[in-house]
Amino acid sequence: MIEDSQNIELLRITTAGSVDDGKSTLIGRLLYDSKSIFEDQLSSIRDYSKTNRNQEIDYSLITDGLKSEREQGITIDVAYRFYSTPKRRFIIADTPGHEQYTRNMATGASNASLALILIDAKKGIVTQTRRHTFISSLLGIRHFVVAINKMDLVDYSEEVFEQIVEEYKAFAEKLSVESISFIPLSALKGDNVIERSTNMPWYQGSPLLDYLENVNVAGGRNLIDFRFPVQYVNWSGNEFRGYCGTISSGVIRKGERVIALPSGRTSKISRIVTYDGDLDYAFAPMAITLCIEDDIDISRGDLISRENNLPAITGNIEANVVWMDTESMQTGKDYLIKHTTKTVKGSFSEVRYKFDLEKIHRIPAEFLSVNDIGKVKIELKKPLYADLYSKNRFTGSFIVIDQHTNQTVAAGMISKYKQVSPDKACESVKAKVIRYPGDKKEKAKSDYDRLSMQGTQCIYVDDEILQKGLCRGIAVDTDEYSRIIEGLCNIATESGVSVVLCTENEVSLE
Repeated sequence: MIEDSQNIELLRITTAGSVDDGKSTLIGRLLYDSKSIFEDQLSSIRDYSKTNRNQEIDYSLITDGLKSEREQGITIDVAYRFYSTPKRRFIIADTPGHEQYTRNMATGASNASLALILIDAKKGIVTQTRRHTFISSLLGIRHFVVAINKMDLVDYSEEVFEQIVEEYKAFAEKLSVESISFIPLSALKGDNVIERSTNMPWYQGSPLLDYLENVNVAGGRNLIDFRFPVQYVNWSGNEFRGYCGTISSGVIRKGERVIALPSGRTSKISRIVTYDGDLDYAFAPMAITLCIEDDIDISRGDLISRENNLPAITGNIEANVVWMDTESMQTGKDYLIKHTTKTVKGSFSEVRYKFDLEKIHRIPAEFLSVNDIGKVKIELKKPLYADLYSKNRFTGSFIVIDQHTNQTVAAGMISKYKQVSPDKACESVKAKVIRYPGDKKEKAKSDYDRLSMQGTQCIYVDDEILQKGLCRGIAVDTDEYSRIIEGLCNIATESGVSVVLCTENEVSLE
């Protein structure tokens, strides 16, 4: 039965709504009816409900533990609820409803395939409805189910339901959404949650659980562009070398040609290794170990993809950013940009605008503050291999870390980049020696600074530096001086580091 359960499709859902919209009650009922609550917990909830609430069971108590902590300010976080039915497994991200916790709602939505938006039938669409829908859409969620809750408080009115539906549709026309389904329900009474309600015969659609069990969201998965960020190199002497990680997107098969980035070296997949044995093929989001036929220098932070299907190399990106830190963004300040398994330095060069989440339009801004969402430009100190977020949610996203406090201050979704062609991209990262005569030191240093700012791994070497160290006491015009320079350049370039060399020696370098 465990194996059967593991093979059932998994659906990740983010729930969102305003305060007191009945979200806790709805999630509690889903957990209760799917028998995903421990007996001792259920017994305690029943006792408390009878004694303090004068009812058989208060479903909201199942999630009230975290809710009370939020209200007291002890912890403001996203709770993940797990439950399953014979048809499907579910992970529900239960996110805070209050406006000040926008950043947490964005965190919960980041890995979801479907958004469950709750609306109180008595209150109708409120600011948080628009805010959460917009954020979910911005984070790449394309499938929405709008649960119009507390229908029992409006006498199960079809007219009220239709008014909310029309208003929501008019608002959602501005967003990139593939499907929206509307379900009238009462989480408290159980109407249209598990079974179709007899109180609303005018509604001919599915109850919520049936909808969640059968909705098709597979179209959001990228199974075309193979991306494999290397997390760890598993090496046991000369017997085994494998590259461990999780497939971000795409499918890979044994024998296929791949390219390692940033080196640009190519090879074939010799093995796909897992804990349960070797596979002929693997796909996202499987955790695997790849072995290749040739001995290529690959390390953590590198990316393996198909030879003829590369991501973009970029040092300048434009992105939608959710600012999460209480300290506001500083343009020009160096931050750490963590993208897949690679971390580089970068700075915000411009805030193009931020979003007014109440009216859903753009407003000018010079910086972003906590819970703000805006469009920014980022200059990277070293290039990244990335995709647009709309094409690939994993290689198109990143987090921003303050290198002084080590706090995660923002999450970003790449919407645009300055791209180099694939051929030039691989070429640009191949280590080489750039030679200048001894009297061109100023030009050589300028070239070194430019390459470093563009993200090229390089070192600067001139006669003054050499004679203070490796070549101390050795005349510049001797063969020994030349051999030392050749050896230094060979070591650097073999390690993937370019050399900007400024010397009077006539050393011959390939």
